[in-house]
Amino acid sequence: MLIALDKIKDAQARIEKVAINTPFSYAPYLSEIAECNVYLKKENLQITGAFKLRGAYNKIATLTQEQRECGVVAASAGNHAQGVAYSAAAFDTKAVIIMPESTPLTKIDGVKHFGAEVILAGTNYDEAYAYAKKYGEKNHLTFVHPFEDEEVMAGQGSVALEILDECQELDAVVIPVGGGGLIAGMASAIKAINPAIKVIGVSAKGAPAFRDSFELKTPVDSLSVRTIADGIAVRDTSSVTLKYALECVDEIISVDDEEIASAILFLLEKQKLVVEGAGAVGVAALLHHKLDKLKNKNVAVVLSGGNVDVTLLSVIIEKGLLKSHRKMKLTVTLVDKPGSLMRFTQILQELNANIVHISYDRTSVSLDYGDANVTVHMETKGKQHQKEIKKALVKEGYLRD
Repeated sequence: MLIALDKIKDAQARIEKVAINTPFSYAPYLSEIAECNVYLKKENLQITGAFKLRGAYNKIATLTQEQRECGVVAASAGNHAQGVAYSAAAFDTKAVIIMPESTPLTKIDGVKHFGAEVILAGTNYDEAYAYAKKYGEKNHLTFVHPFEDEEVMAGQGSVALEILDECQELDAVVIPVGGGGLIAGMASAIKAINPAIKVIGVSAKGAPAFRDSFELKTPVDSLSVRTIADGIAVRDTSSVTLKYALECVDEIISVDDEEIASAILFLLEKQKLVVEGAGAVGVAALLHHKLDKLKNKNVAVVLSGGNVDVTLLSVIIEKGLLKSHRKMKLTVTLVDKPGSLMRFTQILQELNANIVHISYDRTSVSLDYGDANVTVHMETKGKQHQKEIKKALVKEGYLRD
């Protein structure tokens, strides 16, 4: 069972009025690492920062005039919320977005910016969803589901049409999987045009419901989800999107949060792209050689969104610098007397280690009288540089071998 190709093409024609045909380009450095020809579809550069605009706009565009005059309601804490708000504004339609009470202010403001009314309800998405359904029924608003809707899936399928217009010689397309709307729409288009192209989904290990359901061929739900890829952190499996996936998706794999974080950092450094966790899972799979079967093949990877929380991004960068030996943290014990700290920092200076933060503690109960702990954060030039620093500090008696 596929979503009709004509329906997806009709959706594409509607969406062209508002959504941009996002860049699709070769990624040489990633291709070298993955040992295949990788092309990135940059939906993180979409108007609202994610592909969700496509499905939301197509859904609202296919409503009756009476339905649009009454308005729409949606439940979302992220990309779908902005997609619905933006699309409703384009049709001068009232939009009410139900968001969990814990939603960050930046996301709330982002939705309000497009003219939607925001109501905070529930402690998580599922509670917000239940509230939105009841609210819509009570106020005669059409509910716009983030993925369990054929018009929404058809809109998302337009991503595949744009990819295949750019590159006909593809062997595989790698697509993030959460609720399954994006992969259902895209896979329907891909298999209708060229069944030989492999469609591979990538989910977050901390949100395993859709992948487990795909392997078991029946919907199963998770008790909970925990992942930095909040855009695909879906607890319950949709029987609707699963039905399409079982028909036209070849494989679904998963990546963990450490792999996702490294992909976010890689895209930021090497591709100069800000990509959220959900959007980076395909790159994570390639970087960590989970798709080695695609060696020497032509592979398209969808970067589904770029709305990453800046606080999370700063943590990812900091951890990434530590893991790649470009930052180092040390605590040493000195004799608390004039000149001790100067000699310690002089050694670091001689080794070209750049101190970015230093703290001095002489009051800790773990210290002997007359001692002080010095904790230093410094920029370093790789693993060998850090070995040289530690060796020198051992020689001077600041560290044990």
